[in-house]
Amino acid sequence: MQLDHTVSAVVTGGASGLGAATARMLAAQGVKVTIFDRDSGQGSDVAQEIGGAFAEVDVTDQNSVQNGFETARAAFGPERILVNCAGIAPVAKTTSRGEAHPMDMFEKVIAVNLVGSFRCISLSATAMAELEPMNADGARGVMVSTASVAAFDGQIGQVAYAASKAGIAGMTLPVARDLSKSGIRVMTIAPGIFETPMLLGLSDEVQQSLGQQVPFPSRLGKATEYAQLVKAICENDMLNGETIRLDGAIRMAPR
Repeated sequence: MQLDHTVSAVVTGGASGLGAATARMLAAQGVKVTIFDRDSGQGSDVAQEIGGAFAEVDVTDQNSVQNGFETARAAFGPERILVNCAGIAPVAKTTSRGEAHPMDMFEKVIAVNLVGSFRCISLSATAMAELEPMNADGARGVMVSTASVAAFDGQIGQVAYAASKAGIAGMTLPVARDLSKSGIRVMTIAPGIFETPMLLGLSDEVQQSLGQQVPFPSRLGKATEYAQLVKAICENDMLNGETIRLDGAIRMAPR
């Protein structure tokens, strides 16, 4: 896929972090971007900055997501690119101090990270499959979701988060196979320790300590590096049905 003004995209969680970097990267290539996020203030600011559109969307709500796609398509036409970055990462152990893991927390993490990603994929794919092919191969679009190295190396207290991200990695190939006849590619990125709003809220000393755990380069990953991989995935039609670790070769310890 060639990234230019003829292509439109939807980025969930695009108000900050990995999503905002991706929205900025796509817009810099000329792509018309709609940001989905619950943060209407910051989301609108990023959308205005990049000349895009914003829709206040809760990915756990079917009507909210459907309305978001209607807003995006009214602004820029049907999307050819979907990037799922919306997610949450609370911490709780399976059991701790005589208390079981709060089930409402577990269910919310699954609802936002896993079900929310699939909801956006399914609704987007249904419309994307009706578009005209862009090339002789029959390509119609590409979808990129965000897992985490926690899907494979989940740490103590990350059971809900790891389960949700493992689900995203696990559905990548079957969804790619489902959508293959429609010419829609499906990929997942599993970032390691990145400069997200959550980590940037920690002290410089803690950030440096976390970065030193990465074999090379020994630092936190940058949101722009995530966006660069999204760009490569969009532009390379043979990338399909795979989860790519973007982690500087880190393998997470238990804690």
